[in-house]
Amino acid sequence: MSLNPLNAVSPIDGRYRNKTAHLSSFFSEEALMKFRVQVEVEYFIALCELPLPQLTDFDTTRFAALRELYQDFAPKDAENIKQIEKTTNHDVKAVEYHIKSAFDALGLEKYKEFIHFGLTSQDINNTAIPLSIKLAMNEVYVPLYLEVYEKLRALANSWADVPMLARTHGQPASPTRLGKEIAVFVERLRQQFDLLNDIPSAAKFGGATGNFNAHSIAYPQIDWITFGKQFVQEKLGLQHSFPTTQIEHYDHMAALFDGLKRINTILIDLNRDIWSYIAMDYFKQKIAANEVGSSAMPHKVNPIDFENSEGNLGIANALFEHLAAKLPISRLQRDLTDSTVLRNVGVPFAHSIIAFQSTLKGLDKLVLNAEKLERDLEDNWAVVAEAIQTILRREGYPNPYEALKSLTRTNSKITAAVISQFIDTLAVSAAVKEELKKITPANYTGV
Repeated sequence: MSLNPLNAVSPIDGRYRNKTAHLSSFFSEEALMKFRVQVEVEYFIALCELPLPQLTDFDTTRFAALRELYQDFAPKDAENIKQIEKTTNHDVKAVEYHIKSAFDALGLEKYKEFIHFGLTSQDINNTAIPLSIKLAMNEVYVPLYLEVYEKLRALANSWADVPMLARTHGQPASPTRLGKEIAVFVERLRQQFDLLNDIPSAAKFGGATGNFNAHSIAYPQIDWITFGKQFVQEKLGLQHSFPTTQIEHYDHMAALFDGLKRINTILIDLNRDIWSYIAMDYFKQKIAANEVGSSAMPHKVNPIDFENSEGNLGIANALFEHLAAKLPISRLQRDLTDSTVLRNVGVPFAHSIIAFQSTLKGLDKLVLNAEKLERDLEDNWAVVAEAIQTILRREGYPNPYEALKSLTRTNSKITAAVISQFIDTLAVSAAVKEELKKITPANYTGV
């Protein structure tokens, strides 16, 4: 029975299903089964290519048919595995039996005991899950991340010459440019994304306690460490972790989650700044005629996209943080706590994806209110005090900081006229006075 989105416990599969459905191909239980079948099949093929003595007569033209077991994996296959699991009470063993049944159907009964040969379930899980994460990153996360990144880069360029009053501690400060402030986020995101690219997708493959015990007792003449490394790296495109216990140590996976969390934190910072700029009326928002901003106040146009993004990024980070903190810890050679936790690995990805889409939607609605930015600058002439006292320092003027402090730290409004009159009182050359009078809040924006 298909799930009615209105009855879903999680909004990922309910309200936001249309935003996250494509992640099912990587993080659903059916997807995990498919990746497990892929690892089992490719492992069998690798044993044939060694070759093991008992597999030398395997018809290699049948490899294509074996690969179809995961390439054409369908809901009926997942249902069959689930049915087998009712008996085995073990999900990976159910996958093994499913493949062996397929071998029977293909007339390959002779070879089926080399399915899952010498392996433990974690050899399958700790390759299937990193594989699914790597593909989800490349096919879903990275394209959407780059869309956010490029949007921000375009806005930074578009607003590069827009002067804006800066605020430190919420108070008027030395002016800046709107594009530069967006460029700060662009650079932060770029650096964190570059760090992500340095994190390998690591996978464990070495038997019940990581030592290839069963493999080496059956075939002591084979270099199983080299085999495991070649299988994981050349067949699956992952990095082989060795030595390990029964499970992957998850250190690299934890690093990935920490990196994703940092990217999300940067976007939370962005969302809050944009929210504040909207509150300050630096941005208007494009209005959809039939949308409602408030059930009570007809005038409201709320920055809901940035709020939605912030909330989802927070949930994602809470889960990424738990995954990164929990997964690298396992009692002795293995406990089962990683298993149930890893079943949730797609959840923070889903919330991150929802957030990215919300941030993009919000950015697309922004309309620059240049008049308000200009008015705020004109209303805050006190911010040129830094510029004036710095030039006076250059000229050797006595106590320039204190002179500007006395001028500006009053309850009287500092205007262009007040600044001009102050400059006229200074004991400096006419050329310096002319230089000082050219400074305005709109042009004192730095490099």
